[in-house]
Amino acid sequence: MKSFLLLIVITSSLVAKSQKVDSIFVNLYTDSLKKGTYNYINVDGLLANGNYLPLDSTQIFFSSSHGKFYGNSLWIDRDFKEEKIAIKVALKNNKAICKDFVMYIKKKEDNERLKTTEEILQEMRNDARKKKNNIL
Repeated sequence: MKSFLLLIVITSSLVAKSQKVDSIFVNLYTDSLKKGTYNYINVDGLLANGNYLPLDSTQIFFSSSHGKFYGNSLWIDRDFKEEKIAIKVALKNNKAICKDFVMYIKKKEDNERLKTTEEILQEMRNDARKKKNNIL
């Protein structure tokens, strides 16, 4: 019975060690933040066993110089006038493991019109014709 309990303790300590986050990485999907929308901040933890684990607001603290966090998403008000925001993320169970970074606010408006499926297909047909004519 004692050896069985010892085995359980050793196994659980190995499992707990493999789930310990050694460092965190911020993976940004964009180079700037948009005003008037939620900006998702993706944070991964590097585990002691070499695997990566996506982290969320249950495991890390988010703070910023402006805006408000809702989970991993930072809301920036449309009327925000500054050009950048300082962001900090830190593990809740070990605040020494943290990342500080600055993100700039997107300046260009998102009013670009996307091509329709038909327009894309027509361009592909035209490109194919041009290639065919150049070969002949």
